[in-house]
Amino acid sequence: MPPNALASTHEVAKRAIRQPTDSPARATIISRVPAESTDSLFERVAWLYAFCRERLFRDDTERIIAALWQNQTPPSGIKVVELGCGPGFYSRKLARRFPQIAVTGVDRSESQLRSARQRAAAQNVNNCAFERVNALALPSADASFDILIASRILTVLPDHDRAVAEMFRVLKSGGRCFIAEPRHAFWASIPLTAMWLLASVSHSGNGYREPRKATVLTTHAFSSLFRQLPWKSVRIWQDGRYQYALCEKS
Repeated sequence: MPPNALASTHEVAKRAIRQPTDSPARATIISRVPAESTDSLFERVAWLYAFCRERLFRDDTERIIAALWQNQTPPSGIKVVELGCGPGFYSRKLARRFPQIAVTGVDRSESQLRSARQRAAAQNVNNCAFERVNALALPSADASFDILIASRILTVLPDHDRAVAEMFRVLKSGGRCFIAEPRHAFWASIPLTAMWLLASVSHSGNGYREPRKATVLTTHAFSSLFRQLPWKSVRIWQDGRYQYALCEKS
C-alpha cells in the first residue's frame, strides 16, 4: 500500500459525506444541524452514552463483517458510512480492521464526534472521518456509498420511514446496508433512562430532544419498514435481544 493510501481514503470519506446534491429544493432541507434542537442528552452526558456503547451494548462487528463480506476482505476503495455513530465504535473497528476502505461516521452530537475523533487518533486509525449531520437529511448525493451500517438508531429517531428512505438514497446500485436494532423496550431504554436521570441531577437544562423511552419496533413493523422500498433483496432475522436487516439495493 503506498504511503499516502490511508490519507487518501480519509479524504474520500470526507468528500463523500460533504458532496451536495444537484437539486436546489433538496439543498434547502439538508442543513447539517436542524434548528429544531436546543439541547441533547448526547451532548450533556456524552460520557455515559459512550460508556454504554463501548462497554454494555452488544458488539456486532463480526456479524457485520460476516453479513456484508462473508468474512472475506472487502474490496479496496469502497466507501462505508455509519449512521448515528456516537463515539465511533463500529467506524473505528471496521477502519482499523480494513485499512483499504474509507469509513465515515455521522452523528448529530458534536460531543460524541469529538470522542470518536480522539479515539481514532489514539489508535492511529487514519482511514475514517467523522461528520456532524442529521441522519434524516444526509448532505450526500444519491448513490454515494457502497455500504451503510447503523445500530440502535431507530430507537431515538422520530421518522423511521424517512430514515430508511435516506439509507436507500445514498447507497449505490448493488450497495448494502446492515441495521441492528434492539427488540425489547425495557433493555433498549436503560441508556436513555440513565442519561435522563443523570442530566436532571447534574444540569439545570431540560427539554432534551431525545425521548424518555426508546422506540422498539415489532418484528413485523421492522420488516415492513424495509420491505416498502424497492430493494433487490431484504433479509430480516432475530438473535437474542436484537433484530437485524440486511438489504441490497438494485
